[in-house]
Amino acid sequence: MADVLFTNVRIFDGGGEAPFTGDVLVQGNKISRVVKTGYGMRSPPVQGAQVIDGAGAFLMPGMVEAHTHFSWNDQPSLDAIQRMPPEEHILWCAEVAKRYLDMGWTSCVGAAAAKPRLDVVTRNAINDGTIVGPRYLAASQEITVPGGLGDSTQPHLPQPEFAFGAIVSGGEEMRRCVRMFAKYGVDSIKINLSGESITGMSSEMSQFTSEEIRVCVEESKAWGKRVAAHARSTWSVKECVRQGIEVIYHASFCDEEALDMLEAKKLEHFVAPGLAWLINTVHNASEWGLTPDVVKKMGYPRELDAAIESMRALRKRGVRILPGGDYGFAWTPHGTNAKDLEYFVKHVGMSTMEALLSATAWGGPMMRMGKVLGYIREGYLADILLIDGDPLADITVLQDKARILAVMKDGEFHRAPPVRAARATRWAA
Repeated sequence: MADVLFTNVRIFDGGGEAPFTGDVLVQGNKISRVVKTGYGMRSPPVQGAQVIDGAGAFLMPGMVEAHTHFSWNDQPSLDAIQRMPPEEHILWCAEVAKRYLDMGWTSCVGAAAAKPRLDVVTRNAINDGTIVGPRYLAASQEITVPGGLGDSTQPHLPQPEFAFGAIVSGGEEMRRCVRMFAKYGVDSIKINLSGESITGMSSEMSQFTSEEIRVCVEESKAWGKRVAAHARSTWSVKECVRQGIEVIYHASFCDEEALDMLEAKKLEHFVAPGLAWLINTVHNASEWGLTPDVVKKMGYPRELDAAIESMRALRKRGVRILPGGDYGFAWTPHGTNAKDLEYFVKHVGMSTMEALLSATAWGGPMMRMGKVLGYIREGYLADILLIDGDPLADITVLQDKARILAVMKDGEFHRAPPVRAARATRWAA
């Protein structure tokens, strides 16, 4: 692992201040020096280091995706995702993991797996170098109840192994399920607290009892596992706060009480609304049968309006809203994830600075690595992007792979900068 010195770059360090011209030295897997430069001044060379002259390019922390489904296979239905044979499915996950890193997502938080161990196996293979991908927190399957979101069993095939989710009924079945996923080695337990209109169960419906949720949280914490919830309905959002569920996915329908509850505990929760799913289901899914009339009958235009209103209100109250848009369906394909940052600016009212912070500085604590990840600062892990363009002026540049000149994860280049763009040289030892 060679030392690398980035010079002549505009540094966005994740602290919320305007970028500054400077140099960044990476030694091993950490950032060892950040120096402001200007007026022709540069920091001294480092013997043996590879020097990357950024020629004024934008240098920023690697991005963190908070709602990731590597095993969603860009298909239009849950059945098409779950029924992919396991051999092909793990190969798919490996390819998608690389795609995320290609696009500058150096860390990802799993939000559910299509099969019990897909996330765990993918995470382990990334960690031991078998495959290439971001840092990854592995999730369980979605836990559901009979007839709930994720119960895709047919009457003639009642066995749970044919379901998209893990099906439980009652506290003791929930306890057994959580223990099973803990045995498999997941980092987080995913529970479907509300419906999803496309499956026939309204997004405003909730499917668990408070007691079942309590057991899930209690048992997960006993095993040192985080809990994340699919929570679109008002009741489910409130239940997340009441029961201490840290990660809230969607939170579309927030009444005033729910907003107050989240604000009161805003440092204890993360919200990843998944706006990409709603926006593209409403506007860009006709090719797959989700015409404007169909999605209107399902209630998605109404939910999209409610979700935007809820996110605007949560932003004003200081609740952390992170990117992660349920990518991996046919109309939200993997690799387009940076659209979330555009949606945050366009629909939620974030500044481009806030949008970048949501994907960098706020991603550190989302990964449970808040003291070492998400900033360009001395002592932090060297997850670094070099960008051709200024995301603060045009947030959409992060959607263009060609504009992402370099991706570094953990001090090593996944994609090194092209010589003509960055004029890489090496100091003699």
